Amino acid sequence: MVSKGQTFNKYSKEFKNEILELLNQGVSSYYLSKKYNISRGTICTWQAKRRKQGNLDNDIFHKRGRLKEKDLTKEDYKERYEILKKYQAFLKAQREKK
Repeated sequence: MVSKGQTFNKYSKEFKNEILELLNQGVSSYYLSKKYNISRGTICTWQAKRRKQGNLDNDIFHKRGRLKEKDLTKEDYKERYEILKKYQAFLKAQREKK
């Protein structure tokens, strides 16, 4: 939480780019936060903003969670449909057993 009179550090774009480039090369955010005395949260925020802008190589970053509606392909919909059909058949077989 922010307290009254608290000051915030401002970092240059060059410094941020240097840190992000080191991250991209495989250096851990924990190591960088200790070496440069920056919070890991700040580094992660820079990373997220850069990733959102699409300027950083995404080869080491993986999206988490479900695909967004706009990212689904026709094959994804077909696969989901087949899964639902199998599940409905399973439920119908369970009801008939009773």
